[in-house]
Amino acid sequence: MSQGTHVLQQRDETLMLLKINRPDKKNALTLDMYQALIDGLVGAEQDDSVRVVVISGTTDCFTSGNDILDFMAAASQPDKGALPLKFLQTISTFSKPIIAAVEGAAVGIGTSMLLHCDLVFCSETSRFQLPFARLGLVPEGGTSLLLPQQLGHRLAFELLVLGNAVDGRRAAELGLVNYVVNEPLAEALKTARQLASMPPQAVKQSKQMLKSHHQELLQSVLIDEVEQLTERLSSAEAKEAFTAFIEKRQPNFN
Repeated sequence: MSQGTHVLQQRDETLMLLKINRPDKKNALTLDMYQALIDGLVGAEQDDSVRVVVISGTTDCFTSGNDILDFMAAASQPDKGALPLKFLQTISTFSKPIIAAVEGAAVGIGTSMLLHCDLVFCSETSRFQLPFARLGLVPEGGTSLLLPQQLGHRLAFELLVLGNAVDGRRAAELGLVNYVVNEPLAEALKTARQLASMPPQAVKQSKQMLKSHHQELLQSVLIDEVEQLTERLSSAEAKEAFTAFIEKRQPNFN
């Protein structure tokens, strides 16, 4: 197992496991962690011996979303600030199967990235939430396109604007996950090995066919979302939401 910046990378014959591993901060993603995830995916894409990638968090949390303090500190570094978009572009165009194993909370990007995975395993106690509007922000990660396509406007509005959390069973009913199991990572690895034993080019071509119909539009939406999100980050509403979060109080938007 090799270790990046709170992202562990493990090889198992034809599989690569990328584990988000910052449990003391509920696996909140820093920009360095985005770079490590990008590096892992790019490496897996270029390595013909890797046939399937599995992404997991720790046993109590997938990821609580972006590390707000890290992002605020990097506001003056545009190159690093582009890493979340680069990660989304990388995961959404990845040619091989990606399986996610979710335990605990998957907040913000933690849920958004699942829309770009091919299979998702979770537990009954997993919790999924997209609290963008609550933070004075707007949807990201392709959610403004993919969720209305999948769920229709009203359910997408509930998740993206109200920001209500859903548990594993509800996520399965909505089609956000495939399987609700007792041991998500073990089951994800089992299925990954099954996929890895199949004809690799047939698997890749099948995935490409499934995604090709909206891929160009998705890439455009990812950029548009980031542009609007960047504008919102400097808004008075977002500043109040973030300040209230740091100060552990209710925000005041009046």
